[in-house]
Amino acid sequence: MWVLPLSCTATTDTAGQYEQPGIEPERVLIVYVSRTNNTKAVAGIIHKQVGGTLLALELENPYPEHYQTTVDQVAEENRRGYLPPLKTKVEDIAKYDVLFIGFPTWGMQLPPPMKSFLSQHDLSGKIVVPFNTNAGYGIGNSFETVRQLCPNSTIMEGFSTQGGKERDGILYVMEEDKEKQVQVDVIKWLQKIQMKH
Repeated sequence: MWVLPLSCTATTDTAGQYEQPGIEPERVLIVYVSRTNNTKAVAGIIHKQVGGTLLALELENPYPEHYQTTVDQVAEENRRGYLPPLKTKVEDIAKYDVLFIGFPTWGMQLPPPMKSFLSQHDLSGKIVVPFNTNAGYGIGNSFETVRQLCPNSTIMEGFSTQGGKERDGILYVMEEDKEKQVQVDVIKWLQKIQMKH
């Protein structure tokens, strides 16, 4: 994992929590793609810790419900470099200083809907913080693709956790003990990158 440090220093409040100077919750956007709700659950944990606006990316033409059909479609989109049109719109991206971007690993890559979002918005000068859920194979080249699509942004160290294995029929795993552990892991990560309020 890699991290590009912020140019400012963090302070610690009396409770020992980190604060990022100059970053207000209303300047934070948490945008995510989630097919099986695992990434949505992580986005919710982050939202609870940092505030901001929570936004799910939706496509104009949603992916099929059938898993293998979606896998085949995404593989073809990646092969062709196709960026699917988004139903979700961000009216004023300029008002956000920090963007948390969450996604599952699809075919060891960044999902096409997130590629669409990052390609449609100029995030120059913004702080971009990737987070990921995967079925046990890791992030693939997804964080590197985020860096490539945001060449003039500060890319913070990303977070990744194992979610469900849709191909095996296990969709949602962010509950009970797993959810509690992910909450602990997310808080540690946010403290490490000095983003927890």
